[in-house]
Amino acid sequence: MKTYNKIFNKLCSLENLKLAFKKAKKGKSKKWYVKEFECNLDNELTKLKMELDNQTYRPQTLKRFIVRDPKTRVVHASAFRDRVVHHAICNIIEPVFEKIFINDSYANRKKKGTLSGLNRFDKFKHKVTRNRELLRSAKDGNMTVGYALKADIRHYFDTVDLEILMEIIQKKIIDSKVLRLIKAILDNHDFKTKGKGMPLGNLTSQFFANVYLNELDYYVKHKLKVKYYIRYVDDFVILHRSKEKLALYRWMIDNFLKQRLKLELHPEKSKIVPLHYGVKLLGFRVFYYYKLPRKSNLRIFEKKLSIYTLTPRERESILKN
Repeated sequence: MKTYNKIFNKLCSLENLKLAFKKAKKGKSKKWYVKEFECNLDNELTKLKMELDNQTYRPQTLKRFIVRDPKTRVVHASAFRDRVVHHAICNIIEPVFEKIFINDSYANRKKKGTLSGLNRFDKFKHKVTRNRELLRSAKDGNMTVGYALKADIRHYFDTVDLEILMEIIQKKIIDSKVLRLIKAILDNHDFKTKGKGMPLGNLTSQFFANVYLNELDYYVKHKLKVKYYIRYVDDFVILHRSKEKLALYRWMIDNFLKQRLKLELHPEKSKIVPLHYGVKLLGFRVFYYYKLPRKSNLRIFEKKLSIYTLTPRERESILKN
């Protein structure tokens, strides 16, 4: 396996930091903290470069807040200068890991996303159902043969084992300075359990979530030799004609997660369902011929749409809160 060393200087270069700033700024150019950083950009980036070069850089305390969209989640926001560092890290190491990610991992990757995942699911269901083979008792054209194992990893971001994550990263990255910087980012978190968990909201958390579960992807694709598998962060789906085969996959995957990654499947959210029931996937309930938005997503849409019927003063008051 190819490994990467002597990449720290490239990570710390002003060219990379300027690119990282542009990415961190995207969609947030009107924020006061971005304007403040940009007003003194050359000095800020030079200071960051000096801290990184001297290995004196320390991330600032994360800002904790609650979001309800629709689930209640604890999100941690990094200081803007730390977000620049996160982008600087990902600029260099993301291409390294992208080469070894499987094709059917769809979260937080270029040219992937929810639409690509849904389109891939459509292709898989055609193959599993052999282009719409119906049940003998079918009452309509959606009652096709086949099943889906729809699974979710329990408390994923809170239970990622950082020691195992660093071991996985070191399979590809052997530059000690880069590893030390990554560890400083990972350790900047108020852990519920020492050495476990990544904060929601960080770019690095999103990226390392894929790195960590790439181990699961390889197990499913190369050990179990599953053909029809799609993963989006900690949610995944496997399609097969046999319910019994999917039950075996669920048991084997749960054992693998517990033994290798110290994770476990969510007992209530990991179920085998007939394809004609509709599979809950990426914000939709997917049937053979159509997709229905989930009710929780419709509520979010209606709430956001309702803002535009308010007066400017009412809208500003809601957005502030």
